[in-house]
Amino acid sequence: MHAITPSLLYNHLTCPHRVTMDAFADPALRGEPSPFIQLLWERGSAVERDTMSGLGQPFLDLSGLHRNEKEAATRAALARGEPLIYSGRLSVDDLLGEPDLLRREPSSGLYIAIDIKSGAGSEGADDEDDGTLKKKYGVQIALYTDLLRRLDLSAGDYGFIWDVRGRETRYDLHEPLTRDPANTLWNLYLNTRLAVQTALAAPGGQGVTTPAAASVCKQCVWRKVCLEQILQANDLTLLPELGRAKRDSMISQFPTVADLAASEPARFIRGKKTDFPGVGPSTLRKFHARARLRSAGAAARPYLTAPVDSVPKPATEVYFDIEDDPMRDLVYLHGFIVREGGNNRSERYEAFWAQDVTEAAERDAFASAWHFMQQHRDALIVYYSKHERTKYRKLAEKHPGICTVTEVDALFSLPRSLDLYHDVVRGGSEWPTMDFSVKTLAKYLGFAWRDTDPSGAASIEWYDRWAKAHDPALKQRLLDYNEDDCRAMRVVLDAVRGMEVRS
Repeated sequence: MHAITPSLLYNHLTCPHRVTMDAFADPALRGEPSPFIQLLWERGSAVERDTMSGLGQPFLDLSGLHRNEKEAATRAALARGEPLIYSGRLSVDDLLGEPDLLRREPSSGLYIAIDIKSGAGSEGADDEDDGTLKKKYGVQIALYTDLLRRLDLSAGDYGFIWDVRGRETRYDLHEPLTRDPANTLWNLYLNTRLAVQTALAAPGGQGVTTPAAASVCKQCVWRKVCLEQILQANDLTLLPELGRAKRDSMISQFPTVADLAASEPARFIRGKKTDFPGVGPSTLRKFHARARLRSAGAAARPYLTAPVDSVPKPATEVYFDIEDDPMRDLVYLHGFIVREGGNNRSERYEAFWAQDVTEAAERDAFASAWHFMQQHRDALIVYYSKHERTKYRKLAEKHPGICTVTEVDALFSLPRSLDLYHDVVRGGSEWPTMDFSVKTLAKYLGFAWRDTDPSGAASIEWYDRWAKAHDPALKQRLLDYNEDDCRAMRVVLDAVRGMEVRS
């Protein structure tokens, strides 16, 4: 019998098929964890060690024990009422969990669970906003609480997340997450637990879950084998923005991309709705167009769905991309490709690098980058998606005196700048690709990064190594990667300007 663990619940919410693959797939098909994933593991362990070493109160440490010995020690500690138990282990029925902490609540003499995380305790959390509770954390707290309930040791249906900043976020498991009173973490836990139990009980894991292409696949050890199955099946998730939920809603009518391409969308539209829950008429038409484009094979060509006449074309264009380390909350590189008069041969790369891993160095690089952009007031600044604007708003708040948030908003607005992804690619074009990331589109157009592993996740791992050793080769790798990202935007925009418009 497979035990239901917090990691299984977490994985199911990330990708239901991951649970099946881990339990039943041939281990020889499993890839190696990426350096970035290994970094996350190391980071999580380091945060946990730092949290416990600086706790400032006594606790029972069971981290040196293993499996049955650890569980026996945990149960004994609970029976004698230890105030705080670190690295315990509990199992009841088919549930198994190892909460970071079990804390005895003085009011009842019973226990709640606490998990230590290397990220924020909630979604969108900052110094002024607690954000919303993370569902993947919530189901883990719920499993620990379920274990305590079955042992008649639960102080209540709640628990806590201690985040990287040392803040304690309370997770009330019966508090509605939305206006729907049934939409609670506890009900999500029950449904997720049942789904995992069902998947693990299926003979060989067959018939319960299927692979689906998604952004989370990029860091998964099963990515290669799943992608092969998705391509062989011509699965609907090969279409941009058509994820697992929409695929599952449509799959009985459209088993493949070819089936969707050959259909007539009007047959399935009923006023403002379609026959497919979660898929509106405009969305169905969009997916149909993308299916037709993908099914065209070698004859497929990207096209515009709206003219780009409104996109400025000044004498000078500046393609802008930042690199940041989310684990250190640090923006360390601001990169620019400057092109004048449409001349690619004379374009140049300018970069502003934080010389060390400090807020002062971050401020200096930010100040230099902001000054650079003020020197190019007549240029069009091109960036890809909202990440740069979001980070610059936070930098303006973090380092007052350089610029204001209002000035940042003015900079990142037409006609001063162009969000190539939101304003042009996603809103006005179609491509025969699986997604609309700048890397996917630029590679489709024949652009090649100099690095063999160009990705935002990989760059975080490179920077972590640079931060520890200041290896100049790693710094140059990051600069080259950033320069290529900037140049890729130019390649995409040039292609867009030459596309035909189709209604």
